[in-house]
Amino acid sequence: MPDELSLRDVSIDAEHVVIEWGDGMTCRYPFRYLRLQCGCAGCVEEMTGRQILAPSTVPDNILIVDHMPVGRYAMAFMFTDGHSTGIYPLKDLRKMSQFDAVLCEGGS
Repeated sequence: MPDELSLRDVSIDAEHVVIEWGDGMTCRYPFRYLRLQCGCAGCVEEMTGRQILAPSTVPDNILIVDHMPVGRYAMAFMFTDGHSTGIYPLKDLRKMSQFDAVLCEGGS
């Protein structure tokens, strides 16, 4: 697996999931941003890719209370709204690092 898709560490601070990538980049993903990016069948219509999850139903103060690896290719998060069925592929998390909501530093 390329360094940019391997994980050195994943932790949770007061407002973010903090991922330290294998290439040295560290990214902070806001909880609500991750909740809105969920691609599970309950949040995105399978056949069309249309978002089913209404952003207005996700509280601004939502938290992530736990995280776990899914194999060697993804992460799963448990949110305070009870949602835990989303799988976040590492390649998608890394792509999110290009967006303003995600704060990144370092890397090669």
